[in-house]
Amino acid sequence: MAIALVATFVAGLFVYVTATARPLHPDPRAVPSVTRSLPAPRWAEPMMRAEQLVRSSLTEQNLPGLSVAIGIGGEIVWAEGFGYADLERRAPVTPQTRFRIGDVSDTLTSVAVGLLLEKQRLNLDADIQVYVPEFPEKQWPVNVRQLMAHTAGVRTDAGDEESLEPCERTLDGLKRFADSPLRFEPGTQFRSSSYGWILVSAAVEAAAKEPFFSFMRRQIFDPVGMDATRPDSVKGPIPDRATFYFPRFAADNRYGPQLAREGDHSCFAGAGAFLSTPSEMVRFGMAVNGGKLLQPATVEMLQTSQRLASGEETGYGLGWKLETVSLAGESTRMAGHGTKPDFIGTSAYLMTFPEHGIVVAVISNTSFADAKSIALKIAQVFAQEPRTASPSSSTERLPLVRITGP
Repeated sequence: MAIALVATFVAGLFVYVTATARPLHPDPRAVPSVTRSLPAPRWAEPMMRAEQLVRSSLTEQNLPGLSVAIGIGGEIVWAEGFGYADLERRAPVTPQTRFRIGDVSDTLTSVAVGLLLEKQRLNLDADIQVYVPEFPEKQWPVNVRQLMAHTAGVRTDAGDEESLEPCERTLDGLKRFADSPLRFEPGTQFRSSSYGWILVSAAVEAAAKEPFFSFMRRQIFDPVGMDATRPDSVKGPIPDRATFYFPRFAADNRYGPQLAREGDHSCFAGAGAFLSTPSEMVRFGMAVNGGKLLQPATVEMLQTSQRLASGEETGYGLGWKLETVSLAGESTRMAGHGTKPDFIGTSAYLMTFPEHGIVVAVISNTSFADAKSIALKIAQVFAQEPRTASPSSSTERLPLVRITGP
């Protein structure tokens, strides 16, 4: 009888949620959008095709809002916001809207490690206790490389059920997992661990002899012009910060959104504490590919697939997901990162295609959105356009010139 009652309740809940679900954007053509400037004429046709696929994706996935940007040859050629940053206020997403970037933060922290490697202030193969003695020794030794490669055996967070109290120091994040044993012998398995990247953040702070967020601002964000990128916080209002949502049923946005629970991600430091915009993530990706932040050899090392003790490749570098995809009819290497589906209030993906000089970033203000597929489709549209000349000047700092939709 108890089982029957539970089944009846679940069935009734499903019927109720389905009946009360409403499409946020029933007509793709009516989705509001805001862009900073029209692209150069040579990019106008790809932009129109990309706009259509973004509008269709927004409608099909029933997402509150979405922001996209693409850079080619070192310049941002298109940046546009779609839908709503806040459903209640009907505030549109613009290219300046700040979103949580979740696990994409790993790429930022990876570059911080690269900077310290080039200054010979950090050793990837040193035990983590060399830099973070506050982390207790475990049944096996753990080094920085294994933490960055997700092969260290450190357990991960509880996803959307994770507690989100603030941390004043990077080291304070260790209290979430420091006393737990390793799940496996380091180097023998690949399992994603956001907690491992909290440890990497603490190692960066120790090696830099500077607070983690201060080092990121001074060494990465300011040189690249990432003025909007900053730690998330609930202590006070943040200009242009999106309102964040979570599917109200079955981890599926088609059943409609609910407000994501508030919380402070500061404990996650370089594992997921940042807000940013797609334009700034694209600028970051172009700086990495263009040698503005790191030497090419360092980038290659960070973006090389790691191997387990068995010799098996993981398909993951040191803070970078690595794939081979089809782009413009060719097999192409992609290095980037995305959020876990259940990261609270966001879905983001950063893709770089060094062989084509293309960087794409897509972010939505809800969990469980398929940002990856949208980013790849955008890259495919623009990669089909022959590139015989340099793009026009960057759209990033131009005034808003176009608003479409109701």
